[in-house]
Amino acid sequence: MKILIVFNREPYDNTDVTWNGLRLAGQLLDAGQEVRIFLMNDSVDMARDVCRPPENYDQDLSQMLKDLIARGVPVKVCGTCMVRCGIYKNHPYFEGAEKSPMPDLVQWVIDSDKVLTF
Repeated sequence: MKILIVFNREPYDNTDVTWNGLRLAGQLLDAGQEVRIFLMNDSVDMARDVCRPPENYDQDLSQMLKDLIARGVPVKVCGTCMVRCGIYKNHPYFEGAEKSPMPDLVQWVIDSDKVLTF
């Protein structure tokens, strides 16, 4: 089964929403599912090395994303959002986070069995 997970939120927004979405992605992989991730809005910061956990937060979300990439999960980042969104504007993105236009997201949605948003 092909599962697309779309992230929208700032990675460290005083909730565990993004952390739980990344955990789910890993568990879906463990269950033998094909997982793809698309980052939009302020979630684009998660694909920047400069994004670090705030003090007293025990999870490194960028590292979790890198670990998923290392496991073969394709990660695309909205090209427009790369310029417009996030608190770390103009900082580079790490390897494995592919700049992608909206038509790429459209194709992934069409080609997915399930689409989840966080």
